[in-house]
Amino acid sequence: MDQIGARELAGRLERFPRCRLAHTPTPLEQMPRLSAHLSCVELFVKRDDCTGLGFGGNKVRQLEFYFGQAQQAGADTVLITGAVQSNFVRATAAAACRLGMACHIQLEERVPDVDGLYRSSGNVLLNQVFGATLHSYPQGEDEAGADARLGVIAEQLRQSGSRPYIIPLGPGHDPLGALGYVDAATELTGQLEQRGVQFDHIVVTSGSGATHAGLLFGLRALGNRTIVIGVCPRRDADRQRRRIAAHAQKLSRMLDVDPRITAEEIRLTDVTLAPGYGRLNAATIEALQTTARCEGLLLDPVYTAKAMAGLFHMAREGELSGRVLFWHTGGEPALFGYGRAVLARD
Repeated sequence: MDQIGARELAGRLERFPRCRLAHTPTPLEQMPRLSAHLSCVELFVKRDDCTGLGFGGNKVRQLEFYFGQAQQAGADTVLITGAVQSNFVRATAAAACRLGMACHIQLEERVPDVDGLYRSSGNVLLNQVFGATLHSYPQGEDEAGADARLGVIAEQLRQSGSRPYIIPLGPGHDPLGALGYVDAATELTGQLEQRGVQFDHIVVTSGSGATHAGLLFGLRALGNRTIVIGVCPRRDADRQRRRIAAHAQKLSRMLDVDPRITAEEIRLTDVTLAPGYGRLNAATIEALQTTARCEGLLLDPVYTAKAMAGLFHMAREGELSGRVLFWHTGGEPALFGYGRAVLARD
């Protein structure tokens, strides 16, 4: 098993072009009232909802490496695909504005039976405020097709004189965004050393897998054995485990270090996934409202509220104990697109 120091890991990350966008380090906060509510864990939150750019969130860390590559390539336009209420595309639009680039966003139909608020508020509204050009894609579970369609749009832009750069969706590409969370693992270990604390478990949303894989890889490369548990908001645990493993293998090659992450270390739960991506359930609404009313901390219905619901479930089932860190990946703007659904069950 390969282990390296924080300075060496930082040096390997410097091999990749990077455009600094995020406000880091993000706060590490204790949640006493939510801990008392759960009664069985001492809960902390890593506030990556506070990364600053365009309402922040985990994608800002990831975009530093994509935009670094885009700038190195001389691109003047960036393209990305995601769900209608995607946080990733909203953060991309904000970053493009910061860097003086055009942005084309392709919105995929991943969530059935949505209302007009979902299509006009939240991240959709922000995309338009940022001046992004919006495209639509009729499929919601066709990563290869969505990426291919971006290629078609990029070629059209190229023919008109633009220099496009595509941020890919599918897992067949190097997970550049995961490097942002390898770096975040170094940031966290420094905070823990400074405060003299350690965690028994870390709970994080596991969607595209870049945040989960990068964090797990970075911690293991640094010799930190804290259990990392990903909560699935999009696909079941078995499929997600294969995705995380593939990301970890690519990170080993990219960074020339192999912490030998085993299948057993890729811990996942899909207990709060049903009825599917972007669709609410009672546990998710309970977690969203309880977290807000205990700590004034907002979550989003698609990712972080489902992750917190997974944390609630594991705590109540005795699967979590001691000191637990919840990694808040942001996404609050999406809450406005789900306002009616959230309040209907209050």
